[in-house]
Amino acid sequence: MFLSNMKIASGQVAVLYMIVATGFIADKIGLFTEKTARLCTDLLFYIITPAVIIRSFLDIKYDPQTAKGLFIAMGCGMLMHTISVLINLPLFRRGDKNDDSVLKYGAVFGNCGYMALPLAGAVIGSQGVFYCSAVIMSFQIFSFTYGIYIMSDNLNGKVKFEYKRLFLNPGTISVAIGLPLFLLGVSMPGIIIKPISYVADMNTPFAMIVFGTYLANTDFRTIFKNGRIFLAAFTKLVALPLIMLFTLRLLGISGELLTSLTLSASAPSATNTVIFAAKYNRNTGLAAQTVALVSFISIITMPVMIALSRV
Repeated sequence: MFLSNMKIASGQVAVLYMIVATGFIADKIGLFTEKTARLCTDLLFYIITPAVIIRSFLDIKYDPQTAKGLFIAMGCGMLMHTISVLINLPLFRRGDKNDDSVLKYGAVFGNCGYMALPLAGAVIGSQGVFYCSAVIMSFQIFSFTYGIYIMSDNLNGKVKFEYKRLFLNPGTISVAIGLPLFLLGVSMPGIIIKPISYVADMNTPFAMIVFGTYLANTDFRTIFKNGRIFLAAFTKLVALPLIMLFTLRLLGISGELLTSLTLSASAPSATNTVIFAAKYNRNTGLAAQTVALVSFISIITMPVMIALSRV
């Protein structure tokens, strides 16, 4: 059973990275470059990913057990990010403050939207996307609070939190739209569901192609020389998912909910690592290297963690 699940998960990850290779090649030949991809990032962030989240609520019929699973997933998402913060709190403190901020962010925050959602849909189906969507809400809250704190710490003073971003962001707004529809059992007409589904279907190929352009502009000659990137990779891809898997089993969580949460915990460093590094004048080169290396390593670790959750 373990080998069978690992084979399925590995196959899905391989498919995703074949699409990443398309973006990589497109950048190298100048057909679709990183500069163009940056302009398209908002399309993913503000339109496509919200469509995926809303569709996940519409695809599943309400029942008390499913609703219970949703709120458990939200709570576990908060727990996951809290544990991730605590794991990395004593790390990345004695080096360059600039680099420490980037590595800590990359170690704490996972690519829940662009990696966990597509993989959850491929391995589990719409219910997996449903549960992973709940984790994205906790990601948004932590990213726009603790994430800003990490990147702005010791940088011309502390940057004040913009509390409105806790509520006015694509993840939270999408959940705010989809959750009531789910809880009330609202049946939407096809003329509304179909456009949402068509846009949501763009998530996997478009997100992976965009990410491929970032990889195409990474300096791979120096990426393996920084041992602290491997430390970030270990805490993000191994320590956090194993701790979460152990904790969730102790809490009595099993089945597709367990797999979805473990998958979210095992996602590689978020592409937001690069975006936030650029916004707060941190080391964007190190940020890109961290996301690239951790993402490549995740090809091996994510299937293992998924398979462990399904044993």
